[in-house]
Amino acid sequence: MAERDNNRGGNRRNREDQNPEFSDRLVAINRVSKTVKGGKRFGFAALVVVGDQKGRVGFGKGKAKEVPEAIRKATEQAKRQMIRVPLKDGRTLHHDVEGRHGAGKVVMRTAPVGTGIIAGGPMRAVFEMLGVQDVVSKSIGSQNPYNMIRATLNGLTKEGSPRSVAQRRGKKVADILRKDEAPAEAPAAEAAEA
Repeated sequence: MAERDNNRGGNRRNREDQNPEFSDRLVAINRVSKTVKGGKRFGFAALVVVGDQKGRVGFGKGKAKEVPEAIRKATEQAKRQMIRVPLKDGRTLHHDVEGRHGAGKVVMRTAPVGTGIIAGGPMRAVFEMLGVQDVVSKSIGSQNPYNMIRATLNGLTKEGSPRSVAQRRGKKVADILRKDEAPAEAPAAEAAEA
């Protein structure tokens, strides 16, 4: 009976290893201590960001006596807490957005092609794992990596696509977009009339 249980768990582990759809980035690792009767016990706390680079991202934190175990715990937690973010052309945000968590505040702006990821450490990890290629962002306030990541994800959850806005308002996507973002046929028709 025990042998069958071990095989079952082993198969699950093998399936996860064979399907590397998620990539992860270690953002921070801290040595933490717990004071006990005989002195101090040291351990490690890891902060990891996980994403599929196609619009899904999550973060997790884990604590353990050894670094690899802390990273493993953080990665598992991150995979359980993933969010989906709509991306414009699969490379940038649809609109400018602000995120907050505690004293941390971040501003994220959509950017033209070729801009790249202009962001500080923890925010950069989130954007890279999300699959964003062009974004301009600024962190204002707390420089704590945990709060910066939480503020970034808070802002990204507010991100809406034109399709979702149009559906919510009961309109067409073309009615929602500005004239300069509308399909290319409209300006050509205006030029022909002039």
